[in-house]
Amino acid sequence: MASSQEYLDFIIGQLDTLGDISFRKMMGEYILYFRGKIFGGIYDDRFLVKITKASRQLMLDATEELPYDGAKTMLLVEDIDNKEFLYQLITELYKELPTPKVKKKK
Repeated sequence: MASSQEYLDFIIGQLDTLGDISFRKMMGEYILYFRGKIFGGIYDDRFLVKITKASRQLMLDATEELPYDGAKTMLLVEDIDNKEFLYQLITELYKELPTPKVKKKK
């Protein structure tokens, strides 16, 4: 089941206090970026984020879910109506994400 544009628009709206949020559509789902780093995505109309020390601490009771078959598990964000929580979650999670590798031009 692909994710809906409406759900993506809602989540992007909830993250508007962060500013530098972008996304890329991939096979009916959406990869989410903050300041150029992938932090999560929208999969089957579920908002999932990468598992880091910060995301675990901020969401102690979060469910681990697979975004798609063969993927690493991610944490399901259920408190999507709380903009302050989402701001804290993404900014703290971001600090622990690796810097994206620079692709060499051929």
